[in-house]
Amino acid sequence: MTYLLRLNLDIKEQNFRDQLRFKLATSSIKSYSKKTNKVVILSHLGRPRSIDRSLSLKPFAKALASASGKSIKFIPHFDFKKIKNEIDNSPPGSIFLLENLRFLPGERKNSRTLAKNLAALGNRYINNDFADSHRVDASISAITEFLPSTPGPILKKETQALTKVRTNPRHPFVLIIGGAKLADKILFTKYLLPKVDYALVGGGPANNFLKLNKVNIGSSINEPKLAQTTKLLSKNKKIVIPIDWKKEGNKILDIGPKTIKLYSEIISNARTIIWNGPMGYFEKEKFAVGTLSIAKAVLKNKKAETVIGGGETIAALSLKLDKQRHGKIFISTGGGAMLEFLAGKKLPGIAALKRKR
Repeated sequence: MTYLLRLNLDIKEQNFRDQLRFKLATSSIKSYSKKTNKVVILSHLGRPRSIDRSLSLKPFAKALASASGKSIKFIPHFDFKKIKNEIDNSPPGSIFLLENLRFLPGERKNSRTLAKNLAALGNRYINNDFADSHRVDASISAITEFLPSTPGPILKKETQALTKVRTNPRHPFVLIIGGAKLADKILFTKYLLPKVDYALVGGGPANNFLKLNKVNIGSSINEPKLAQTTKLLSKNKKIVIPIDWKKEGNKILDIGPKTIKLYSEIISNARTIIWNGPMGYFEKEKFAVGTLSIAKAVLKNKKAETVIGGGETIAALSLKLDKQRHGKIFISTGGGAMLEFLAGKKLPGIAALKRKR
């Protein structure tokens, strides 16, 4: 049996070995690699429009081999006849990592030709990449047309955890929205607002509401095109916006101490929490206070079912995430995928696994 294993190696941090996605990829390899089968890893990095060696997956081969204790052969080309021949003639237990699939234009176009070429390399396809399952890519969607396909344990855990808070949340239910743009979270916010008790807003999204309230936000991040949407959302009393903030020059870059206290009190009584997006410009230490204070409040609440997602949110926490699954906290690997799933949308990668052949 040769497994085609779709993993998420879209990790841009230099210390990628410490990132949750890398650790989960390592555990996946350990789970599927046996002496009696072979594994072919499919993945991507970044958004290259063509071959870009700075986005090669080659460094991951050595790192994954070291972390998993397995020998992993990196394949730097896309000559599928040669690749298939090498896989077929390799001994059981062999593991291969293909080069960045986004080097091929057919990947983002969901090319059936590319999908067929990939499918020919194995006997069974496993999608263990929840974070990219909202995309219609050849190695996520079209590939399921050509061989038996099933969800991996990461994808299953993600959908189970998110389904629980989406369909059967305990109250008080608190939504925390931050990051740079409200536009990325509109569907997610609109879908969950009828279900939540509070929606605590920070970061860029908060600036839209502050501007509506005649606050001089200067050159702070905001989205003028969403003025009407912001006005409609502001009529909902569940939305809570900052009452004070920290500035540098004429930019609002973090929530202030009064807001931190208000938000922390609301969070302390929550029984369901969903958090996506930092409260400010956390990359700069003096503007990380809001985000880290909210993180402290969230982690202190041991009674709430909590889902935290989005690359920036996770990076801002600077936590030992593999040790933070205590209590009822679930760290999602997905940013956009998590938002779309919680917004009630069907993810193409999951729908493809259910497709009849």
